[in-house]
Amino acid sequence: MFLEIKSIEKYYGTGENRTKVLKGITTGVEKGKICVLLGPSGSGKSTLLNIIGGIEKADGGSISIDGSKIEDMNEKQLSLYRRNHLGYVFQFYNLIPNLTVKENIEVGAFLSKNPLDTDELLHTLGLWEHKDKVPSQLSGGQQQRTSIGRAIVKNPDILLCDEPTGALDYKTSKDILKLIETINQKYGNTVIIVTHNDAIKLMADKVIKLRDGNIRKEYENTEKVNAEELDW
Repeated sequence: MFLEIKSIEKYYGTGENRTKVLKGITTGVEKGKICVLLGPSGSGKSTLLNIIGGIEKADGGSISIDGSKIEDMNEKQLSLYRRNHLGYVFQFYNLIPNLTVKENIEVGAFLSKNPLDTDELLHTLGLWEHKDKVPSQLSGGQQQRTSIGRAIVKNPDILLCDEPTGALDYKTSKDILKLIETINQKYGNTVIIVTHNDAIKLMADKVIKLRDGNIRKEYENTEKVNAEELDW
């Protein structure tokens, strides 16, 4: 298994207010697959994503990517792990406002030892004609495409997407999901999508449903559909 998650526990708060938000999560994702973490607000899905991404530390258990254990890494190693192996896509785009589309994407390229070709990626993203615009001149969908470009140009092993369509309308959401699907197929990155939108599970190779810090259900999707066929 490319991504192995074993008995992950996470607490927030102290004393009487100490709350267990992840209660021994064990699962895994194969290389090159799309995995959807599905669940309501407070289920622990974003916390799990942040632990996979090395943004938060687990209080118990272990996570390994291609045999490398996150919990064995010091701060410098963890920083290099995030830099060399992970790409992040957030609900809100976090673009640098005074940089152009191309320059925002090149920020990610500068962090990589083996970046993708920026011009080719701009064409894949449908952003070539917008490459010299700054974020304030873009629609929400174009800004999210730019943020995906910044994440994927690093050629990361894993693309982590936290509610990537949460701030978008229906049509733009489907366009973004189709783009994520296209990037997965073209570049072979493992993709993990956190969402509360039940329809998105249909485009995944694997679905993990969380509730109250536990895995309620997980399964391989044997009837996967194309992102453009999703409806909600």
